[in-house]
Amino acid sequence: MRARAERAREHRNGRRKRRLTLANLAERLGVSTATISLALRDSPLVAQATRERVKEAATEAGYIYNRSAAALRTARSNVVGVAVHDILNPYFASIFRALEDALGENDQIVFICNHQDDIGRQRSFVQSLLQHRADGVVLCPSVGTQADEINRLVEAGLPVTLICRDVEGARAPVVRGDDRKGTRMAVRHLIAMGHRRIAFLGGRRQTSTGRDRLEGWRDALAEAGVDPLSQLDVPELMTREDGFAMAPVLMQRAPRPSAVMCFNDMIARGLVEGLRRHGLEAGRDIAVVGYDDALDAATSTPSLTTVNSGGPQIGERAAEVILSLIAARDEETAPAMERTIIAPHLVARESTAHACPADGDGIENEEE
Repeated sequence: MRARAERAREHRNGRRKRRLTLANLAERLGVSTATISLALRDSPLVAQATRERVKEAATEAGYIYNRSAAALRTARSNVVGVAVHDILNPYFASIFRALEDALGENDQIVFICNHQDDIGRQRSFVQSLLQHRADGVVLCPSVGTQADEINRLVEAGLPVTLICRDVEGARAPVVRGDDRKGTRMAVRHLIAMGHRRIAFLGGRRQTSTGRDRLEGWRDALAEAGVDPLSQLDVPELMTREDGFAMAPVLMQRAPRPSAVMCFNDMIARGLVEGLRRHGLEAGRDIAVVGYDDALDAATSTPSLTTVNSGGPQIGERAAEVILSLIAARDEETAPAMERTIIAPHLVARESTAHACPADGDGIENEEE
């Protein structure tokens, strides 16, 4: 019995020695194991010529890629978590679509979390990602997210990419729009049309996005000689329902604002509907501007003047960044902590169609 067991063990050992591993294949071709792994999964991160060379060598050697074994060796799960605060917002839907398409092309499955700016929900989601050995997380950070939380994830080896919102002091790459510049452009547009009573509605001021868009509004007013403190500013609004509820508030204010800069398109669309309920038409009786250039901004009635902040570009670039972080971790190289700022541009439509000469002479809209 003992001799038979010994022969069986020797047979198994010999079979293991003869088995070609991913490391063997990498050594034979003079590339890293991460490159071999990516090439066998048809990742565009590896040049086409290299992919073909790896596959040809693997076929000749009889190597069969074992995904389960690879996950155990490299702690790879081919899962990337994506967390945002409002998946119902069409703007985030456009980001997510581009992000998911790009990650899917690289054989990554996406888990999504709608944290609703609840830091507890965000932490639970991230903890689940860690427990399931997720390859990385793309995060639009919740209100209350601290830099040390992000940095602990990075130090633990989890690739993290931030989108849309900054967290000061976080050692993770960021992909976002230039929110201050975008709002400044929009308010300058209103001022050039003669408006001087320009309200600002919405935005969570604990976030970089909320603060930056508010500052853009203040910048444009101040340079036109208008005191921002004399204007209506209502924080924390985020939804279509919030915008709808603001219509009677605006109508009761004396003097009534002639124009409204909204934190996002959802607030703007709700406000347009609320004003119509009270007999006022956006673009004719009061100018309304949104932000994000969401899917229905161009097709709504009236069509919405807004700031396009490049949602699809943010999604595509965030996918590139998180994939590069994952590859850098696999190859044990230092990733680049880059900041990608997507330039905004103003899209003027019907909701600001008419000038407001009663508010004074307009000024020229300065080029950014």
